[in-house]
Amino acid sequence: MRRVAGTIASRRIRDGSVRVLTRSDLPAAIRLLSANPIENVFVASRVRAAGLEQASLGCPVWGYVRGGLLRALCHAGSNMVPVNADEHALEAWAEFAGPQRTCASIIGPSHVALELWNRLSDRWGSGWTEVRDVRPHQPVLAISSAPAIPVDRRVRRVTLDQWDAYTEAAVKMYTEEIGVSPVQGNPAGYRFYVRQLITSGRAFGIFEGDRVLFKADLGSVSGSVCQVQGVWLEPELRGQGLAPPAMAAVVQLAQTVVPTVSLYVNDYNMPARATYAKVGFTQVGEFATVHF
Repeated sequence: MRRVAGTIASRRIRDGSVRVLTRSDLPAAIRLLSANPIENVFVASRVRAAGLEQASLGCPVWGYVRGGLLRALCHAGSNMVPVNADEHALEAWAEFAGPQRTCASIIGPSHVALELWNRLSDRWGSGWTEVRDVRPHQPVLAISSAPAIPVDRRVRRVTLDQWDAYTEAAVKMYTEEIGVSPVQGNPAGYRFYVRQLITSGRAFGIFEGDRVLFKADLGSVSGSVCQVQGVWLEPELRGQGLAPPAMAAVVQLAQTVVPTVSLYVNDYNMPARATYAKVGFTQVGEFATVHF
């Protein structure tokens, strides 16, 4: 009887093999992740901080090995994220994953993420085919220069005494963007996550008293790159030209940490794309996200 992923350490797949990576694989994994630092910043930030052991990372990382070398890896957590994957790695991971889906999303370079989802769906059926949302075209943007416009000096790093208000704004942003609340089922866990962003200096906002007018986070930081997430402007303030200088301030503050600031955005979100263009972001790739 077939075992689902995580119950075995390795499986032979045609001319390559899939196995759960361990501490000894860390140098090879870092080499793969470093080949495209902007594209791989999410996985790289997690692996550099917590290593490859499931106990510390919180999820397994699957490796695809061929010819004795680690060729690709897949972060197999709540976010399933392929790295450096070709068609052989995707086929191998689709076979290895099994019918029991444990992830909430598949995220990665557009053609790779969509092909992985297609292979999983074809192989295993309803556990993988039933989705909430598919976003096939999400431009990946980056900026390494100073912002192209003046910054809004009101943007500051968030402090712990602003934790409650900032968490409330973060919940609003996430719910608006994804369609479900991030506190559903685990409100304490999400509050703790927001607290971590604040205490690490990776949460930024404009406040009017206890009211959050604008927010953004550095969701991932690795090497010379960070990835901005959670960008949100109070709805009643939208369309007034406030977002570009606020976002420029986030870039300026983020560049005190790393030189390259990146993010990805839905292709249909034209106001956001116009904001990022004004700040000086340029497109360097394209992601897709499948939400289950």
